[in-house]
Order: sequence, then structure tokens, then C-alpha cells
Amino acid sequence: MSRTTDLVSHVLGIVGTRADAGVYVRTGTSALTRFANSFIHQNVSDDVAHVHLTVALDNRLASGSTTATTDDALNSLVDRLIEVAAMQPVDDEFAGFGGPVAPREIDHFDEETSRADPDARAGIVKAFVDAGDGLLAAGMCGVDSYTDAYGNTAGRFIDGRMTRVILDGIHQTETSAGSGHSAGPSLSSIDAAGAGKLASDRAMRAIDAFDTKPGEYEVILAPEAMATIAQFLTGYGFSGKSYNEGTSFVTLDEQRFDAAVHLKDDVADPRGLGISFDAEGTPRGTVALIDGGVTPSLLHDRRTAKKAGGVSTGHAPVAGEAWDSRPGGRNLFFGEGPSSEQDLIAQVERGIYVSTFNYCRVLDPKTVVVTGLTRNGTFMIENGAITGAVTNLRFTQSFIDALGPTRVKGIGSNSRFADGEDEPGTVHTPSFHLASWNFTGGVEG
Repeated sequence: MSRTTDLVSHVLGIVGTRADAGVYVRTGTSALTRFANSFIHQNVSDDVAHVHLTVALDNRLASGSTTATTDDALNSLVDRLIEVAAMQPVDDEFAGFGGPVAPREIDHFDEETSRADPDARAGIVKAFVDAGDGLLAAGMCGVDSYTDAYGNTAGRFIDGRMTRVILDGIHQTETSAGSGHSAGPSLSSIDAAGAGKLASDRAMRAIDAFDTKPGEYEVILAPEAMATIAQFLTGYGFSGKSYNEGTSFVTLDEQRFDAAVHLKDDVADPRGLGISFDAEGTPRGTVALIDGGVTPSLLHDRRTAKKAGGVSTGHAPVAGEAWDSRPGGRNLFFGEGPSSEQDLIAQVERGIYVSTFNYCRVLDPKTVVVTGLTRNGTFMIENGAITGAVTNLRFTQSFIDALGPTRVKGIGSNSRFADGEDEPGTVHTPSFHLASWNFTGGVEG
């Protein structure tokens, strides 16, 4: 037994026979090194202990969390939630607590990384900074090591562990900046020098950026931009909750995307990150979200699966870790193509290369029309080559239409974890060459 599983058993013991209950516990460490002007200026580390409890009294529910794990704190949490549940209306959509399950044998954990100290993080930072050839660097390197466990009064008990390393940074000149990113389950999986060189190259290319006219352009979208697209499509379309509520664009088994597009959520992929089960203790399934342009399946938790007449795919969000209550993708993988990113650029007669999207906001969830900005590297492509930098642009674009039939002109072979608008380490994607993207103006309009 570990501290994590002990806490699960202890909380269920406090609940006893007073209510049905499910408890999710995460323990571990979360450490961060920040750097600016090419120097480390902060090292922090947090001992994580998070307990999330849901109690049910005849389908009257109450949920709450605590980071205090003393007996007094846990007794108070249980007593308070049982008292609150008794005052709630009956929740007819509650699917109950699931019974025993067989865990998936998945372990995205690295022992050396779980023991990483500030010197290990500093080594990653140094490699990023040194790749900038004298440019000023800023960013962060985070290392997480967690053990998670779930248990409930219906007999379900499951536990797992994970490590994760995130490097995110920029290199800067006096007038420009370029970004680089790397993520993986271990220190050894981080390509700090590669991320630093990418950021440096983008910063140098971005000097003397010029304004360009708004309009429709062919685009090469780098992995960070594609990660944002994946996150928005998943949240607003592939979530079982969105589908049940009628706000999703999805019609199952109907082609909405180009036949070249494949997207899956797959915790079992050896490149993946994270825990192999969700907040309800359901093992995460492998779910095809786009298969040859067609959506054959959706992401469900127990509640949305009950309403849809299906089964949970293991995508219930942990309270406090998701930006809303919709089942969402945690291990999203776009399928690769045969081309290098340079080969994709060579196919473009006139277009724009986008490194990163920023401040993206949905205007219409049903069509996933999104407005946002480009950032940290936006470049003009002419006659198959990048010819100069353009100032940041605003776009208004349906992400569905952008990936629609005949709109995908090429897919790269340069897949990696990319940092989109949502949490890093959740989308693994190459660059895409798209036929058209609607730029509506500069950063001020």
C-alpha cells in the first residue's frame, strides 16, 4: 500500500455506510524552474496531496476537494459533503459508482525523473539557452511525479503513476521573439537543444517583420497551432456532453474532415503521458475521433455515456484539472504524413507559416469558429521558401472547415508534443499544410 491508496481507503472508511462515495487522490511532487534574460531566477517545488470526494445519498450528490490530509480535515470534508448531499435535489442523470475493473497495464513513469532535482532541471534550461547563440532566453522547465488512486463503495479500486517533463521557452532579439517547446515522460525525452534552436531560428527570422494584407492564405501550421485546433475540436465537438446537449458539430460516421486526417485519444500509445484511468476510476480507452475524415466515436464519462446509451471511454475530468466539466482528450495524437516540414513549405506558392496561436476564443461552438492571434513567429512563404517575417495577425476561422474535405494539402512527419491553448503534454501532432486560412487583420483588429 502507498500513501495514495492509504488515503483512498481511509476516506472511504470515514464515509462508512453513511453514503455511497467515490474518492480520487493524487500525491507526489510538482517542481518548476523559471528563467529570464538567460538566467534561472526561481526554483519551486510543491508536495502535492489532493483529495476529491463525491458522495451520493439516494442520487443526491455533493462533491468537494481538500489538500489537507489530517484526520480532522478529512472527517470535516466527509461530514460536510454528506450534510450538503442531503439537501440536494435528486440527480436523475447520475450513473452511479462503477464496480470493479481490470486496469490497463500502462505505466508512463520514469524512476530517474521522479527523483529529479533543481540541477537536473537546470541542465535542461542550459541546453535551451546555449542553443540560442547569445540571444536572451526566457521560459520554464517543469517536472511532475504523481501517484493517483481511485476507490469507491461499489468495490472499484485502481491506482497508477506518471512522470512528466515540460520545457517551454522563447529566444528574443530587441525586436522579435521565437518559441520552442518539448514535453515527454522523462528527462531524457526532452530535446532542449532542439527546442532552443527552433526558438532562436524563429526569433532571428522574425527581425524586421512587415505588415501584410488580411485575407485568405494557404498556411503551414506548426505543431503548437495544430495542438490548439485539436483541443478546441475535442472540447466542443468530440465531448460526449457537447454531443448530448446538441452543441457538437459531430454527426457520427459522417465525413466532416479531409480523408487524410486521423485523430485518436490513446493513453496506451508508447509516446503518451499521464494516468491510465479517469476521475471515476474507469480505464481510459483508445478512441478514434477522426478516422479518414469520419468521426466514429466520442469521449464519454459515466454520466454522458448513460444518457447516450453507451459506455464510458474513461474520460471523466478530475475536478480542478479541467477548464470545464466536459469529458476531454488527454492523449490526443494526430496521424503523421510522409513529408518534412520543409517539404510542406516547398509546396506553397504564396502563404503564411504560423508557429503559435494565442488568445483563442470560440465564437460559435457548433461550427468551432474561433478568433485568435498568431505569436512568436509568423512568416511569409513565397515560391516555396520563407522570405520574411510578418507582424502578428488576427484570424477568424472555422477549425472544422480548415480541415474539411480537399482542404488538407499535406501533413508533416515531424510529430511531437506541442503546447496549445490548453494544458501542455496532451496533444502530439505534426505540422499541417492547409488550403486556406482567414486572416482578418493585425493585432489591433
